[in-house]
Amino acid sequence: QVDLVESGGGLVQAGGSLRLSCEASGRIFRFLSIGWWRRRAPDSTPESVATFDNRGIPNYADSVKGRFTVSRDTAKNTMYLQMNNLKPEDTAVYYCNANVLSPYPGNFWGTGTQVTVSS
Repeated sequence: QVDLVESGGGLVQAGGSLRLSCEASGRIFRFLSIGWWRRRAPDSTPESVATFDNRGIPNYADSVKGRFTVSRDTAKNTMYLQMNNLKPEDTAVYYCNANVLSPYPGNFWGTGTQVTVSS
């Protein structure tokens, strides 16, 4: 079992910045993907925002390219999402996801953190 805990969400004006953090309960050795997803409405399908593939290469949704940056600090078991030049359409609940191969295989999700961007 891997527990993921997000933090850093909040209310910000358009053009502002936020940094989200996702701390894992333990070290993840091998994974298929880890990254950030968001859900803009309670019943909407989650969309991938920024993820690392199994080679550690980051991939971004077209809507956030050039504005968001995903990074990892393996010593702290923590992943970050730096979000700059935020837009109202970035308003969503942001989730941390880890599709883990080792040491605990499984697809794990955090509980989410709300980001609200006012115009």
